[in-house]
Amino acid sequence: MAAGSAADGTVAKALDVLDLVAARGAPVRFSELLAESAYPKATLYRLLQTLVTQGMLTYEPDRSSYSLGLRLVRLAHVAWQQSSLGPIARPYLDQLSADLGETVHLAQLDNAQVLYLDKRNARDPVVMYSQAGKVGPAYCTGVGKAMLAFLPEDQLPAILGQQSWHRFTSKTMTSSDALRTELRRIRARGYAFDDEEHEPGIICLALPILSSSGRVLGALSVTSTTARTSLAEFEKLLPMIREIVQKIARDAETWRSPEAASPPLRKKV
Repeated sequence: MAAGSAADGTVAKALDVLDLVAARGAPVRFSELLAESAYPKATLYRLLQTLVTQGMLTYEPDRSSYSLGLRLVRLAHVAWQQSSLGPIARPYLDQLSADLGETVHLAQLDNAQVLYLDKRNARDPVVMYSQAGKVGPAYCTGVGKAMLAFLPEDQLPAILGQQSWHRFTSKTMTSSDALRTELRRIRARGYAFDDEEHEPGIICLALPILSSSGRVLGALSVTSTTARTSLAEFEKLLPMIREIVQKIARDAETWRSPEAASPPLRKKV
């Protein structure tokens, strides 16, 4: 095996271990990780020790447990500032949330899933799955479908092949054929619905955030409950939501990361 391939394999294994720890949402013991990991005991222990040394994980001797490290927090904060729509969209989310009084989500695609970048709670908050930093399914959420509908056709098969097709509610679509039909409708009208497809009683209207060339940058949604409103009422808000989405898209295209905007560093001689 080439050195580069070996290095890639080690990095991939370390990332797998980080994912295992993160998925727990709480400190986790070695025995618990070993039960879920595909790696031998010695390999898993070595990876954990390296991640602790590098500050990616922390080890708590009193509980003999591992949790995500502060270095990851720093990296995540920088990534949010430099690589996501979060900082760009923040004032617009504030405005839309204040105007509507409903829950507002901002999301991007993370491989084949939806990553919630930011969220504004409704004036009368509703308990729901989505939170900033959480990953959710693409095939049965408004933001997910809004983004999938505007992807290039040649990208869809791979992404649809990674969906779980788990039936969350009686309205969840559970096949790629059904979703493809829905995606054609979404593309034609320009926006998507979540009609209680991910959580009972939760509905939303979502619009994709597109570049001037049509590239998918992310998606924005307004979410509420069937007890409070309806999808038909949401459609009346389209002009306001569309204006916000267009402003985010405009600002995203003119925005450059601090690194890209700075001159290259000179090498020392």
